[in-house]
Amino acid sequence: MEAARGELNGEIPMAPKTIQVSRIVQICEDCIYAAVGAVLVLSAAVLLGSALLTFVSSIGHEPQVSTLQMLDTLLLVLMLVEILHTVGISIREHTVVVEPFLIVGLIAAIRRVLVITAEQPRFISDPVVFQRLLLELALLAALILVLVVAIYLVGKRSRQP
Repeated sequence: MEAARGELNGEIPMAPKTIQVSRIVQICEDCIYAAVGAVLVLSAAVLLGSALLTFVSSIGHEPQVSTLQMLDTLLLVLMLVEILHTVGISIREHTVVVEPFLIVGLIAAIRRVLVITAEQPRFISDPVVFQRLLLELALLAALILVLVVAIYLVGKRSRQP
């Protein structure tokens, strides 16, 4: 019956054995995605706990450093959550969606900009290192702009009928 429906939709009909093998592969793929999702959830939870402990233990000592470390860790957690979102979509719809990967890239670039700007005072005394950091910041700014435009275009395309 499925083969007949496939012919009506313009698809090549599949043999029953091929359908069974395809279903087994799909189940295996879902199991792997579920395992990856579980590891991502566990990693995010551990990182969140680590960020909280680092922040609480540094209260009163060096608030700027601890806040920067916490922000860096929280941005990493956001990246893991976006990847987890992508895994969830892959399990539900059996497709790979590009937008979450673009968002992960955007978060990673912003994360690097924050780290560079926070550590910048240490490198002002060395003009060569400082010049390289400025070049890296310029490249990151260009990358952020490209990623934002890409996210906008992908979102615009997905909203079209």
